[in-house]
Amino acid sequence: MPAQFDLIVFDWDGTLLDSAAAIVHAIQHACVDIGVPPPDDATARSVIGLGLIDALARAVPSLPVSRHQELAGRYRYHYLARDHELTLFGGVPELLDDLAGWGHTLAVATGKSRAGLNRALGHTGLGPKFASTRCADESVSKPAPDMVLELMEELGHAPERTLVIGDTTHDLLMARHAGCAAVAVSYGAHPLDELLAAGPHGHAASVDELREWLRCHA
Repeated sequence: MPAQFDLIVFDWDGTLLDSAAAIVHAIQHACVDIGVPPPDDATARSVIGLGLIDALARAVPSLPVSRHQELAGRYRYHYLARDHELTLFGGVPELLDDLAGWGHTLAVATGKSRAGLNRALGHTGLGPKFASTRCADESVSKPAPDMVLELMEELGHAPERTLVIGDTTHDLLMARHAGCAAVAVSYGAHPLDELLAAGPHGHAASVDELREWLRCHA
């Protein structure tokens, strides 16, 4: 069967990298550091995927804008303290190799900063597998479509030939706003019921399930 999609755009945290728990930990401990009540786990998980300042503003809506950078600094401190411990979900390198072998172009659209993504790509060794990447600090944060639109323009692929894969509703809405199909993975940050409510093209509960879905449908 001919491929339905030429370009596959992955989210990073919670989709390729098992980092959701570390992000929640960093948000909560950053709040404690600056003396504000930390959000519960569900609230902290709900903002994963957004650009950092946007995420923290939503996680702690009572915090004055003048203190956002202070909170962001403490978040970075706690996240970086555990950054070296984070690992890819099992099967991710093999999945990416399979997709490349099947003729797909691969890219990343992430809420991470450029410095953070470059560090992660170097640590995991995945950098060469992606034709291009976009980060929230060099574009417009999800759920706006800008990162995917820029990747499609750069790499020469149409929306109807582009698939977005992510673990949050922010990813799925970004895809919808860009006119692309999306697949939700439920092993990351957001619960399955919220992901399904965003209307993905498909969903997977593990990397193995994702590979099988892509083998059959992408």
